[in-house]
Amino acid sequence: MGKRKVPGLNASSTADISFILLIFFLVTTSMDTNRGLAVRLPNPPEENQQDPPKIRERNSMVVNVNMNNQIMVTVAKDSRTIEVSELRELAKQFIANPENDPDLPELVPVELPAPFGVQNITKNHVISLQTDRATNYDTYFQVENELYGAYNDLRDELAKKTFGRSYNECNEDEQLACRQYYKCVISEAEPRKYNQ
Repeated sequence: MGKRKVPGLNASSTADISFILLIFFLVTTSMDTNRGLAVRLPNPPEENQQDPPKIRERNSMVVNVNMNNQIMVTVAKDSRTIEVSELRELAKQFIANPENDPDLPELVPVELPAPFGVQNITKNHVISLQTDRATNYDTYFQVENELYGAYNDLRDELAKKTFGRSYNECNEDEQLACRQYYKCVISEAEPRKYNQ
């Protein structure tokens, strides 16, 4: 008997099929996208807008990050260079002013939602974050994280003291009351080029 020939496979369309599968997976696969920072932008200016109110010096905390990623904090007339790790505690002291320090924001009686009622809080405080155009993004994010973390820590401490549970475990109304007690007021100035 003669040898049988094994039939060959026609592979001429294999490249076409691979290309179609590649296109299919590229179109149907979801890809993670960077969402950026969750920051609420200010409303566009109104036509009849009045000048912003003057901020008393004691109600203002200015955080400058220079091109060398050094952090300088100014509260009232006291300016000093600090490390990122020190910023959260400094901001918490500024925001809460627990001992009614005359160099920190003034405590003002404010009507808050239940269960707080009228409380003396630093209603008029503002934290101003100013950076240089050459500031490292990592440093900027660390500074911003510490400032927002200060508000989160204060709200968490308030929730534990008032409701007996952490801020994240509170219901919506309780969280709203904590947010109004420690209202987040961080102003970010346009980055600029500072001279050395």
